[in-house]
Amino acid sequence: MIKGLQRVSIIDFPKRICSVIFTGGCNFRCPYCHNPELVVDWEKLPTISEEEILTFLSERRGLIDGVCITGGEPTLHKTLPHFIEKVVSSGFRVKLDTNGSIPQMIEELLQKKLIDYIAMDIKAMPEKYDVASGVSVNISDIEKSIRIITEGKIDYEFRSTVFPDFISSEDGERLGKWLKGTKRFVLQRPRKLKMLLEVFKDRPTYAETELSKLRTVLSNYIDEVVIR
Repeated sequence: MIKGLQRVSIIDFPKRICSVIFTGGCNFRCPYCHNPELVVDWEKLPTISEEEILTFLSERRGLIDGVCITGGEPTLHKTLPHFIEKVVSSGFRVKLDTNGSIPQMIEELLQKKLIDYIAMDIKAMPEKYDVASGVSVNISDIEKSIRIITEGKIDYEFRSTVFPDFISSEDGERLGKWLKGTKRFVLQRPRKLKMLLEVFKDRPTYAETELSKLRTVLSNYIDEVVIR
């Protein structure tokens, strides 16, 4: 399950110094994915055992206070709750990054009080979701995850890597209404250093002024909108 480890990060878990754990495998094929090695042929990557991770964390106790679990898509792994239980028992807070396609797993983690923060990607407007994610997506699962997270009792954010292909400037109003009442939304600039589809590096992106306009529109519906 675990295919990568970043020993320390000050940006992946709000208000915490954390280690980042990368799981292998993803059910999406987003063309702009910046971790393609965790999506395609990820089985070929060396596996890091749970024991290695837990030993590492025990040695960093007092230096870090959180663990961010990302991917790939972590919720694909049925052993995820059991692993997080071990991390929590070791004294660490846990943040989960997810694409929201498996609401049952998100609900289980929340019910068991295993995570303290969740970040869910919003890939596009519903009618463009299949193109943005590279696969056929059940939008009702995405909307169920949004509802579960919004109604949960932990801190959260929704976030979009904003390409005009998937979220146009005219979509701002509709996107705001879709996520109306949510607490925090992050507009993420694309990372063009590495992408699943190299040709996507040449796709147009938003200028800062355009991102600011989009943020202003979304702020009419969402409590906090930030650009990252």
